[in-house]
Amino acid sequence: MSDDEFLAHEFDTHRTRLRAVAYRVLGTYGDADDAVQEAWLRLAGVDRDSIDNLGGWLTTVVSRICLDMLRSRRTRAEDELDSDDAPLAAVMEEPEFVAVHDDSVTNALLVVLDRLGPAERLAFVLHDLFGVPFEQIAAVIERAPDATRQLASRARRRVREADVSSARKQQRSAVSAFLRASRSGDLAGLLTVLDPQIELRADRVAVAAAAAAPGGAPEIDSSLHGVHAVAAAFQGRAAGAELALIDGVIGAVYAPDGRVLSTIAARVRDGHIVRFDVCADQETIALMRIEILGRP
Repeated sequence: MSDDEFLAHEFDTHRTRLRAVAYRVLGTYGDADDAVQEAWLRLAGVDRDSIDNLGGWLTTVVSRICLDMLRSRRTRAEDELDSDDAPLAAVMEEPEFVAVHDDSVTNALLVVLDRLGPAERLAFVLHDLFGVPFEQIAAVIERAPDATRQLASRARRRVREADVSSARKQQRSAVSAFLRASRSGDLAGLLTVLDPQIELRADRVAVAAAAAAPGGAPEIDSSLHGVHAVAAAFQGRAAGAELALIDGVIGAVYAPDGRVLSTIAARVRDGHIVRFDVCADQETIALMRIEILGRP
């Protein structure tokens, strides 16, 4: 086995964990795969002998890539630390404070992730979900370990206090309005429910198959930005789409005969859809938790 083959084999042993980390931080499988691929490219360009712990090195690199990707998104600015967070830190560091593997907590996390600042989000996910030490996270976000611990504490409190039911109602209302407007060709309705700066990402399988998919699926590019571009892609389409819960997030699926061919995960903020992630890759869809809710 050549050195390159050995390195590829070693990378593959960490790929599943790296993808899980990236997905929990970024919230979409497409972005997660991009982050993992970028980590592989960076690994190929460094001196292997300089890496003592490949797993730790890769986790740090993927984390930094994810942080850069979060900061590049059109999300609201990260808040300053609240002055009353510090007294809560000791209590919130208890491992049993949040049962991170419980489905209800996981879904709450998915609902509130987009409301967390990039560094806050990264600190919480890496520490609480994957057990990365605060000292390692601090180096990634370029803050002191105590400040990093405080960021995770605040995020943990937001997850614990998240009103999942209310957030889901808002998501469902926005996505339902989108589907109705899309089916009827109501451009004004689409412009009302879509955020002016909406972003759409689609995997290559979705781009290739969208026009031929059952139910008049939208013709899309791999990346669209802005309300007019996204509205034009969906106007008069989505006739076969059904409302669905996708990894805890309200969205839509094309599922003729009950088999999911593609998914459209939506991110909703303040009643408007700010992001769509379209996936038709069957291996990725197989990893998703999907509950079809029917036509709105």
